[in-house]
Amino acid sequence: MDRRDFVATTTGLALAGGAAPAEGPVKLTPAMEQAREAGLKALKPTARELERGMKLHSESLVFDGYGFAPRAALDVEAIRRAYDAGASDAELQDMRVEMGMLRSAADAAERAEFETAWRAAGVTGIFQNAGEEGQDPLRLLERLARFTYLTDTLRGFLSRAATPDDIEAVKKAGTHCLYLTGNGVPLNQSWNTVEDELKHVRVFFQLGIRMMHLTYNRRNMLGDGCGESADGGISDLGRAAIAEMNRTGVIVDVAHSGWRTSLEAAKASSRPMVASHTAAAAVNKNIRCKPDEVIKAIADTGGYVGVCCIPSFLGGGITAFLDHIDYLVKKFGADHVAIGTDVAHTSPGKPGDGRPFGPARKQRTRFEALWPKGALDGTVDPGRTLAWTNFPLFTVGMVQRGHTDDEIRKILGTNVLRVARAALKGIPGLAPAAR
Repeated sequence: MDRRDFVATTTGLALAGGAAPAEGPVKLTPAMEQAREAGLKALKPTARELERGMKLHSESLVFDGYGFAPRAALDVEAIRRAYDAGASDAELQDMRVEMGMLRSAADAAERAEFETAWRAAGVTGIFQNAGEEGQDPLRLLERLARFTYLTDTLRGFLSRAATPDDIEAVKKAGTHCLYLTGNGVPLNQSWNTVEDELKHVRVFFQLGIRMMHLTYNRRNMLGDGCGESADGGISDLGRAAIAEMNRTGVIVDVAHSGWRTSLEAAKASSRPMVASHTAAAAVNKNIRCKPDEVIKAIADTGGYVGVCCIPSFLGGGITAFLDHIDYLVKKFGADHVAIGTDVAHTSPGKPGDGRPFGPARKQRTRFEALWPKGALDGTVDPGRTLAWTNFPLFTVGMVQRGHTDDEIRKILGTNVLRVARAALKGIPGLAPAAR
């Protein structure tokens, strides 16, 4: 049996429920199949390695420590109609974002693509980005609303988890879930009192947010992002925000924070905290990776570093991704390593969906997205070996690299759940049961 035939007959094992659905193995779309073949070509696993990896993947609770539910294709005709009616650039952008997030709930073809991607990836749940870069509560709320709506409309296939126990129940049921994170700490921005500024941390926790970025790429009132050359560390308000997040049950995430900011945040946190989607600067130096000193400080809190799937940060494709995992496990231990892909599967839609609907207009870059020169160095991943639907091959690769089954299970999901439980310890009604 050649590799292609083997994958075709075993893909059905790589499901969140650990067994093929009644209708048989997952049938990959052409794009998914192409990415799978590219990943296999890069890894060159033996049949034994492939079989063991796929089986381990299907049996494990696989949790993406920071990522995105599969995105739908745009309804180009609807956007064209809005454009012709004079919709502003902001309106059109909002339409694009909402369509990508929600068309899977309303369009049969997009729902089929959505479900196929989940099954091909063999992922139980995602720490879903349900916020937007910044601190404005209303801006953060808009994206959060879309993912509560998505889980409301896809009940039976996708749910919103409130606790790690919910995630484990989803695994047993063979379905999928989102556990929500925001891309910023919501601030009142009236600057009256510290308590008034931070009151929305509790509100967003009550709405289901379980993790928050301390900063994005640029400086804010809490600390410096990775794109700031000064990297001045956390502010007094930042220390207060970390204390409030610890108290409330929200995980502190420094994935986009500067190195000094990350280090000081780790030293300030009384609960395990994380860099949910990053990599090791010792393997590939990039502002979005973390140096050993920062990683050790995060590990000392009991937290973890999630390895992302961004070629520019890793320095390459799936083999570079595995190099980062190897380094982190050897240097800091498997208890402090996870996978936070920071990528999504995107539906190709139907032919012609990508065509332009009006003249392009140059736009300025948003403040939060200002990247220093060289940060996005153009490193590519030929064949998309790091495609989200290739998640089972990440497990195969770890098998090849000699990691034990126990280590792999931790990296695939149980480390994330351990930190999520630690965050909720002592929170009335949500604290995990004694283990």
